[in-house]
Amino acid sequence: MTSPSAFTFLNEAGLLNPNKPSAGWDDPARSKLWRYNLHYFDDLNAERAADRRGWHAALIGEWLKHNPPGQGTGWEPFPTSLRIVNWIKAALGGFTLPADAAHSLAIQTRWLSQRVEHHLSGNHFLANAKALCFAGAFFEGAEADAWFRQGSRILQRELPNQILPDGGHYELSPMYHALVLEDLLDLINLSRRFGTDQALQGLFKARINPVRTWLAALSHPDGEIAFFNDAALGIAPTPATLNAYAARLGFGSAAALLPGVKDLKQSGYVRVTRGPAVLLIDAADVGPVHQPGHAHADTLSFELSLHGKRVLVNGGTSEYGTGPERLRQRGTAAHNTLTIDGFDSSEVWSGFRVGRRAHPHDLHIVQGHNETSITASHDGYRFLPGSPMHHRRWRLGAGTLTIQDEVSGPPRKAEARYHFAPDIKLYAQGNCGIAEQAGRLVLRWEVAEGLARIEADTHHPGFGVSLAAQCLILACDNNRATLRLIFVEEGT
Repeated sequence: MTSPSAFTFLNEAGLLNPNKPSAGWDDPARSKLWRYNLHYFDDLNAERAADRRGWHAALIGEWLKHNPPGQGTGWEPFPTSLRIVNWIKAALGGFTLPADAAHSLAIQTRWLSQRVEHHLSGNHFLANAKALCFAGAFFEGAEADAWFRQGSRILQRELPNQILPDGGHYELSPMYHALVLEDLLDLINLSRRFGTDQALQGLFKARINPVRTWLAALSHPDGEIAFFNDAALGIAPTPATLNAYAARLGFGSAAALLPGVKDLKQSGYVRVTRGPAVLLIDAADVGPVHQPGHAHADTLSFELSLHGKRVLVNGGTSEYGTGPERLRQRGTAAHNTLTIDGFDSSEVWSGFRVGRRAHPHDLHIVQGHNETSITASHDGYRFLPGSPMHHRRWRLGAGTLTIQDEVSGPPRKAEARYHFAPDIKLYAQGNCGIAEQAGRLVLRWEVAEGLARIEADTHHPGFGVSLAAQCLILACDNNRATLRLIFVEEGT
C-alpha cells in the first residue's frame, strides 16, 4: 500500500477507485490473483503498518461499503480466510477495529464456516481452518466456540495428512510450504495468546522444526527458495523471516544442513552439498493425487548454486490464469530436465490441472569419497509408442557435475535443457564452452554425448517478472546426452 488508494501486488501497481467499476474492487482488467491480494488486507500487518493506520481504517470502510455479503471476489473462501486473519492480527496488535468492521468480521466468519474448501484441500483448506480458529478465539459465545471447534477439527485431520514425515507440505511447492509454516507459527502464537488446549498446541509444535528443516533444504545458499512447481519470490515470507518468527516463539534453530546428502524421502527431493556446489534434485511426484493444482511437469529437474550464487534454475512462475504463458511455464521445457518428441512429462493443462502424470522411481544415492552419484527414472512418456522411460544420473564431485540422460526404447527426438540464471552469459565453441557470471568465469561446460545449442530464454523469479536469460539445449544422440560442468574456483 503506497497511498490511501494505491497498491502494488505481484510487482504490478494499481489504483483503487470504488466509485468507478473499471478501477474498483473487482476490476476485470486485473488478474484474479491481483484482485485476491487487494482483498487480503496484508498491509494491516506489514512493516511499519502503524504509520498507515489512518489509511487502513479508511480502506476497511470502503471495503464494507462496496462489498456486501456474498458478492464479488472478496467473498470467495480463500481471500475471506486471509482477510479474517489479517483484521484479527491487526486488532490484537493494537489497531482499533471499527464496530461495523467487527460486526462484518463475524458475518464473514459465519459465511466462511459454511463454505470451507473441502473440495480443494491443500493450503486453501488449512487457511480456512486457521481463519475459523482465529475468529473463534477472538470472539466470545457459543457460535465462536463452534467456529474454533470446526477449525480445530480440520487441522487435527489435515495436518497429519498434509505435512509429510520428512516435514514437507504435500503440494511440494517451496512457496506454499513457506506459507504453511507461517500458518503454523501464527496458530501457535494464537494458542498461547488465548490458552487453547495443550493437545492442539502440541499438534502444531511437533511439526515446526521438521517443516523448517525441509524449507532450508529446498532453499539456495542465497537464502531464498528453489523454483520447483509453483514457486516465486516475494509471496511467502523468506526463510530467514520465518526462522526469526520461530525464534521469537521460543523455538531453537532448525537442524543444521551439513555437507553431504539430505534425502527428503517422503517428498522425493534430494539436496547434495559438496565443495562449492549445492545441488537440488526433484525426484518427486508432481503433487498429491487429488490436488496437483500447483504442479509443474518438472520431474527429474534440478537447480544448482556455486559459491553461494544460483547458476542453473528452473523457469519460475510469473502468472496464474489459463493463458499460454502459464501453460508454457508449467511445461517440461521450462525446467532443467528432458523432453521427448516435444511432449511434457506430465500433462499440465488449463491453469491448475494435470492429466497423465510422471511417476518417478528407482532413486538411488551413492556417496563415495570423491563423488556423490544420484540416479532416478520416470515413466511420464509411457503413453508414447514403445513406452520410453527417462533415466537420469547426476555425479557431483568436488569440482564437477556430470548429468547423464538416457531414453529407453527406439530412437526419439529427445532434448535436455539447462536453464541458466539470468546473470550468467554462455559462450560456445562447438560442443563445449564457458559460463560467466557478472563478468567472472564460473564454469566450463563440455558435451560428451549429444549436440549442443544455445537459445534465448526467460526466467521468472517473481509474479509479473520476466528476465532475459539463456538456455543450453542438448539434442540426444542415439537417445543419450551427457553434459559435464567443470567449476572454476573463485578468484581465478
